[in-house]
Parts: sequence; structure tokens; C-alpha cells
Amino acid sequence: MNTELTERQQRELDYHREHAKEHQRILSAPFAWDVLNKPERRWWNAYWQMYAYLLTCDLKDKQVLVVGCGFGDDALRLSKLGAKVSAFDLSPDSLQIAKALATREGLTIDFQEMPAERMRYTDSSFDYVLARDILHHVDIALTMKEIHRVAKPDALFIVNEIYSHSITDKIRHCALVEKILYPRLRKLIYGPGKPYITEVERKLSEMDLKETTKPLREPEFFKHFNFIATRLLPDRLEFFAKLDRLLLRALYPMGSWLAGRVLFSARIQK
Repeated sequence: MNTELTERQQRELDYHREHAKEHQRILSAPFAWDVLNKPERRWWNAYWQMYAYLLTCDLKDKQVLVVGCGFGDDALRLSKLGAKVSAFDLSPDSLQIAKALATREGLTIDFQEMPAERMRYTDSSFDYVLARDILHHVDIALTMKEIHRVAKPDALFIVNEIYSHSITDKIRHCALVEKILYPRLRKLIYGPGKPYITEVERKLSEMDLKETTKPLREPEFFKHFNFIATRLLPDRLEFFAKLDRLLLRALYPMGSWLAGRVLFSARIQK
């Protein structure tokens, strides 16, 4: 990649180089297609609900862009559903794994290395754009400008992102939580391993969401997830994850204050 990287992008690149080294085992494990098989059964899980929605979309032979594709999970699944997938990432190490997985699974995907803020795709190229857990890593204004440019008029934009209202975030980073509560909860939530969190990673705020939705029409749907799950308890505890989702649904008007993740879809207005 010849483009000059910002300091933040270089730190991201360094982090994911090490992350990719630790996850080479992915290439020797079977790829998980289970999320395509009745994803609605995990109605409390944002990732599975994202695919429950994608399965209702007309993806066959459509041009689909995956923003910040990582190891290629979403790119492979969308290709399996019949889409013509283009996917990019800043990390060549992550892309190496993604390309190897696609080759192994017999899928043709256009993987490219580039930053989200400076895409090399031509104008009005894509029918669908998927951004999962990437917007909180990038310059949102520049990235949304690029997404708006490369998307076709009325293209569908699907977003699945970690989120925290600015007031909730202040509570999370106060001295009591940061120094006393979080170190204890971290092991419970993430287990013994190191959490997949970069140095510059920050959850989307309500201001970030406002910036993200500027070029969009009214959302076709907007869902909130993870009030308690992933904050106080791990989401692998199914009973509490279900209870958490039901609570957010009951408190929907307050979802933007309480949620730790958002999932929505809207048409790009051009």
C-alpha cells in the first residue's frame, strides 16, 4: 500500500499485525457457516440478527462492499449468499488470512488493502455496504464521505457497531470504574485472554451516530443491544443475554442512553 498512513492508522496496523500472528490457527479450522442457518433463533444477539436481516435482502449478483473486512468472515458469508463481494482492510496480515480462507472455500472475492478514509473504488459502485465493528476505528466524517461516494443511489448501508452514549462513557471511564471495577469485570467478561481492543479504540457516541447517518435516509430499522451484556456480564451467559435484550426492547425510548451496541440499516441518499 503506497498511501501515507496517519499515526492512528499506523498504530492500528501494528496492532493487527500481531493479532493476525496470534490467529493463524484460523486457517486450519473449519469455517463457521452456522450464522446463515436460521440466524433468527438467536434473537438477542446483534451479529445473528444482522444476518437474519441480510438473508431477507436481495443479495444475489449484487455488488456488496465490506468495510474493514478483517479476517474475511462477513465477506465469505456474503459471497456464499451469492453476492459479488469487494472487501478491504488496512492490515495486509489480516487480508492474507482472508484471501487464504476464500481460496480454501472456493469463493471469488475482491480483497484489497486500503484505508477506509481513502478508498480506490469508482463512484457509485455498490448496491450494499456493510460496516461491522469498523467505524469506531476510523475517521467517521472522511469514511462516510467515501462510503457515500462509492455507493449507488439508494444503496443499502448496514451498520453493526459498539456504542456508548457520552454520559454512559463518562461513567465507564470514571476513576471508580477504571481503577477498581473494570479490572475485576474484565476477566469475567473477556476470560483469561487479552481482549481484542486496540489502543485507539473508542465506542461510537451519539455524536458519531449523527455523523454516520448524515447521508442516510430514515433507517429501515434501528435496534439496541448490550445494556448489561459485555459491560457487567459476558454475553456467553445466554439467560442474561436474553434478559438484557428484552430489557432494552422494553425501554426502547431510552435505548440510545443505555445500549452498548447498535444495529441499523438505511438507504444512502444521493
